[in-house]
Amino acid sequence: MLDQVRNNLDPATPEEPESTLNKPVFFISAGLIIAVCLYGALFSEHASLLFSDLQSWLLTNLGWLYMGSVAGFFMLVVYLAFSRFGHLRLGADDSEPEYSYGSWFAMLFSAGMGIGLMFFGVSEPMTHFLEPPIGEGGTIDAARNAMQVTFFHWGLHAWAIYIIIGLALAYFAFRHDLPLTLRSALYPVIGDKIHGKLGNAVDIFAILGTMFGVATSLGIGVMQVNAGLNYLFGLPVSVLVQVALIAAITCAATVSVVAGLDAGIRRLSELNLLLALLLMVFVLVAGPTVMLLSSLIQNIGMYLSGLVDMTFRIYAYEPNDWIGNWTLFYWAWWISWSPFVGMFIARISRGRTIREFILGVLLVPSGFTFLWLTVFGNSGLWLEMHETGVGLASAVQTNMPTAIFVLLEQLPLTAITSALATMLIVTFFVTSSDSGSLVIDIISSGGAENPPVWQRIFWAVSEGAVAATLLLAGGLSALQTAAISSALPLIIVMFLVCYGLMKALHAEPSVRGVRPIATSSVPVAAGSKGWQSRLKAMLGRFKEGEAQAYLETTAKQAMEEVLSQLTIQNILHAAIEEEENLIRLTAGQGEEFDFLYEIKLREYSLPSVAFPELPTKKSERNYWRAEVTLLEGAQQYDVAGYSKEELMSDILTQFENHLHLLHTDI
Repeated sequence: MLDQVRNNLDPATPEEPESTLNKPVFFISAGLIIAVCLYGALFSEHASLLFSDLQSWLLTNLGWLYMGSVAGFFMLVVYLAFSRFGHLRLGADDSEPEYSYGSWFAMLFSAGMGIGLMFFGVSEPMTHFLEPPIGEGGTIDAARNAMQVTFFHWGLHAWAIYIIIGLALAYFAFRHDLPLTLRSALYPVIGDKIHGKLGNAVDIFAILGTMFGVATSLGIGVMQVNAGLNYLFGLPVSVLVQVALIAAITCAATVSVVAGLDAGIRRLSELNLLLALLLMVFVLVAGPTVMLLSSLIQNIGMYLSGLVDMTFRIYAYEPNDWIGNWTLFYWAWWISWSPFVGMFIARISRGRTIREFILGVLLVPSGFTFLWLTVFGNSGLWLEMHETGVGLASAVQTNMPTAIFVLLEQLPLTAITSALATMLIVTFFVTSSDSGSLVIDIISSGGAENPPVWQRIFWAVSEGAVAATLLLAGGLSALQTAAISSALPLIIVMFLVCYGLMKALHAEPSVRGVRPIATSSVPVAAGSKGWQSRLKAMLGRFKEGEAQAYLETTAKQAMEEVLSQLTIQNILHAAIEEEENLIRLTAGQGEEFDFLYEIKLREYSLPSVAFPELPTKKSERNYWRAEVTLLEGAQQYDVAGYSKEELMSDILTQFENHLHLLHTDI
């Protein structure tokens, strides 16, 4: 099976890649998205009514499912962080993190930002303050509860949802060499069927969820861009203007997508972070600084103290529309975003342990988000309760996207900060679009990390088209419906992902207390000269040509004979793959992880203090080892110089150990 799914995970390549398009996934996803766009554009009024009815039905009948699912995801994440699985690495056992803690935290820090925080940072706390789910609005208690609820919507639960997908993607991609797509997480559940219709269906759900989740963000963002341009330049606020803005900003996003990760997305992300920090620090310093810092401490305390109650509070005894418009919308939005954000955090987390991954992703972005919400949310609440004539409450109730600009009006340098906020929203729009396009393209390409440019352009344009269509078909209500409805199938997929991940973790050798053979114990065949070749290899005398000849003859012959016997024994799939300086044998039954035995040539240099009688020229001191890698990672022993029979014996020993692990009771 691994011969069908292995991918080169190095995104750097100097040439335009060939198309790796998964045609069923691409064309079905694209067809459904185009159909939604045409329906929303041609039948806007009917679409608006349909979206409204659909949202009402989902929230009335399935609200319990959204709430219960997110509660379960959060509890599973907390359990995994402190469980016996926490030491497992997202990669081979000997792998190391690709990024330092500083770089990794910085990327997680930037991942916590987005258009949503710009839109809701001021408006959400103010809305809950004026119209709380229960109780009287406009009071001190309403202000405290407003910040507690806002923290709840943007806090640990949101990142727990992302962790479920990100952890599964990183685990199966980096530890088991499966494609970096959502279908891989179901391998322990459905086996090789991930390569068929079931796997395609999972990736289609992931694409649709990501598409409508990103389109929701883009629609919300462009409403706020329009509000900012209206404030700065008097540009009218209308759906047509917003559609035109989507078209213009989507063009910029397309340029970023074409430029690639380093030239486009990375630089824009760095600009985002800089602008966001500048704006937040300015509001913190220019606003009621001491009150904001004090509020941060109290907000965190209230959030943590009420975490269990809020997790399960669905207002079953006092039904209202509030929970559908807020909590359930957020849970659905985060779920629809989970393939997108999950893939991002997975790609930067190779080599981390599960415990590091969960605690880092759970705490770092949430911490920054809490600071942002306190600075902007509490600033707005303070102004409303202590200043007269501000008009912030009126702005939130009549035109929510303008809230942040009304807040900035009350502080110095209004024109500069408003322009900065508008620029920040635009750059968030662009990075959300181009990052989302790249993720969708990777999914539709079977996990290939560097798909052709034309595919990225198609998805970038599609995101803009979907956002524009949803605005035409009902504005914010249609955006919310798209997020809520697209999340429904993803919830089912996430249940299966959780089951598959737990099944795979329980099958880990180190968890079972059984380890693969780390060094070969293969005896030297009687009467053979294999011991002489092996001694030669130990002393570092295999040159490149000799090592390659060994790989192409002895190693290949040994694997071919083992392969022939596996075929006779009705192994479902077994194959030999050859690459430069590498040969591997895979075999499996399609129900558990495949057996992998890989021999890879590696070049080393003898240290100058070793064997001083050997040649002193650097080129003459280099030697080659034929090192074994199993599915669990590099085993760090050398088979160079083994005879064919000895190598076959080692392969069978490792295969026997593999079968033992599979059939050991958990």
